[in-house]
Order: sequence, then C-alpha cells, then structure tokens
Amino acid sequence: MNIKITGSGSYIPTEIVTNKDFSNHVFLKKMNIKITGSGSYIPTEIVTNKDFSNHVFLNEDGTPFPLSNEVITEKFYGITGIEERRYASDDLLTSDIATIAAKKAIENANIDPETLDYIIFAHNFGDVKNGAIQGDMLPSLASKTKHNLRIQNPKCVAYDMLFGCPGWVEGVIQATAFIKAGMAKKCLVIGAETLSRVTDPHDRDSMIYSDGAGATIIEAVEGENEGVLGHESATYTFEEANYLFFGNSYNKTHDTDVRYIKMHGRKIYEFALSNVPKAMKECLDKTGIDISQVKKVLIHQANEKMDEAIIQRFYKLYDKEVPAGIMPMSIHKLGNSSVATVPTLYDSLIKGEIENQAIHTGDVIMFASVGAGMNINAIVYKM
Repeated sequence: MNIKITGSGSYIPTEIVTNKDFSNHVFLKKMNIKITGSGSYIPTEIVTNKDFSNHVFLNEDGTPFPLSNEVITEKFYGITGIEERRYASDDLLTSDIATIAAKKAIENANIDPETLDYIIFAHNFGDVKNGAIQGDMLPSLASKTKHNLRIQNPKCVAYDMLFGCPGWVEGVIQATAFIKAGMAKKCLVIGAETLSRVTDPHDRDSMIYSDGAGATIIEAVEGENEGVLGHESATYTFEEANYLFFGNSYNKTHDTDVRYIKMHGRKIYEFALSNVPKAMKECLDKTGIDISQVKKVLIHQANEKMDEAIIQRFYKLYDKEVPAGIMPMSIHKLGNSSVATVPTLYDSLIKGEIENQAIHTGDVIMFASVGAGMNINAIVYKM
C-alpha cells in the first residue's frame, strides 16, 4: 500500500504588483530612542582630602578613631581613588543645580522645552539647606525644575524618582518605556544631589560624598539600530534593604533629630561584586552584541577599587581580559555624587573633557549603577 498525492490545485491572484509600484511609497527608518542632548553642573567649591584634617572622626559607638587624620585620608584615597570632591555653594539647592544642567541639555539638544512630555528627576534627599533637619520635597523637585524652566505646557508631566544612586539610569529606562509605548516623544531625565548636606562629619564615609547635577534629553529619532538597545533592572530587599540608611551622628552629643546618610560599606562592596556583573551580562546578552564590541563602560563611581573589581568580574564572565581604557573615571576629582555621577560622566565624555577618553558615532557603550535599595541597573547603548 503506497500513499500518493493524486490531485492538486491552486489560485494565483490576478493583480500583478511590480517593484516599480512601490515607487510612491513612503518608507520610514526604524525609530530609535537616543540621548539627543546632555548638560551638567559641576559645583565650584573644591574640597580636598586635606580639608578633612581638622575633622574629629569617631567610631559608631562614639569613641575616638585610633588613627590620625593623615593616615585615615591616605587609606581612604588608596581604596576609593578620591582626591577631591565638589560641594554646591550655600545659595544653590538641588533643584537649582538641576535646572542649570537641564537648561544646558535642552540647549544642546536644540529643542523647545514646551515639547517635553516628561520630566523625570532622580534624587534621594530633596532640596536640603545646610543645617536643616530634613529635605524639602514639596513641591516635587521635578515640579520645581519645570517651574524654573518656565514651561507652561500642562501635558509636560513632572515627577521625582527615588531609586538610590541608579536613579538617572532608571529614569532613562522609564523614558524609553514611555516612548516605546507611544506615551511620549521627548523626555528630560535629570540626576542631581547635594550629598554634602546629609553627611555626618564624624563619619569617615562622609569623605566619599559630593554634589552635582546631570541632565539628558531622551527622544525618538530615525536611525538604524542605535540608541538604547537593551536594559536590565533589579531590586534586592530580602536581606539587603538597609545596607544604606539614615542614622544618627557618631557624635553622641549631637541632636538626635538630625539624621545622616549611613552605610554598611563592606556589605555593599560584596553585594555589588556579586550582583552588578551578572546584571550587566544579562543586559548585554539580551542585545546579542558581543562583549568585544563594547567600547566604554560608564559605571556609577563610589569606590575605584570596587568599580575595577566589578569590571574584572564582568569580563571574567565571558573569559575575556579587561581592555585598556574601558572605564572612564571622574571619581578622582568629583567624588560620589549619587544619581549625578553617571550623567555628568557621560556629559564630560561626550564633550571631550576627560583626558585620553573619547566615544564616537557607532560605538557601543554600557551604563551601569548600584545603590540604595539595593538597586541595580544597566543599559546597552549605541552612539
């Protein structure tokens, strides 16, 4: 017994369409989501490690720290790589320096601010005045910045994001989502902070923190496989939620109503080394791009040794050596300005302000950050 095809039939439509019939079609390029403008504000007040020579550093229990300030600052520099940091002048609030950065980004992108659909403002502590016992977040800093920019359009929605140090990166991810969903065409994403005003002068960790603001315009543009190619985010809270927290001064005579930023540094270090490289790999693998194509990694900078270890582990996941010059650094002179670190680093890099570092059209770069929450994120981006 054999099974055969014993009959067949077909219908060929009568309407013939030639290639020439497409001559009047309007073909659109792929829409990509790109950074079309950037700006930053780097405070003018420079604070060196030597400026901490008269501080009285204490242990958590209030007892005197056993080493001299000279030794403390030498060890601090050896670990973090920080020589200097920048503090905002007393007449400027976080929303003020954010406005300066935003104006520069708007000008750089050459857009009408009235066409912005969203203002996403990443910070953690609001507008803090020196000596104040709490931050001012009423109205939101995004609303204050929109007011400062004199934007009248009520359809420009302004809101704040509290996401720890990865806030600006997460803001870009949210802007990307809004644009992909058709809810927006242009977004202003800001990262600004004045950490110098929430630090305990008796805590050695106070030397890490600094102030600054970075802003970017994110919008949909025509192009071929450019802009944001992939992203990854995660929040770890089961055991890690309180690695960064608000606590009292180590000086037990200080007012207990005043709270300062505190951290479990060793736990954060170990957490970052275990989780950030994996998140970066997951992000890159989503795009299908080989790690050899990555030209720069712009990582949140709180500790030079930690960042170097993260990069080493990231490349080890691919059994690759770390390329020379892959990680531009700004921490040496600017310190850790939280949400402002990555956007100010990008702005400085794009404008050729970092020695021996540059990015070019077509380059694939990565943004990555880790911070309070504990939150982690990464973006793969093609220039």
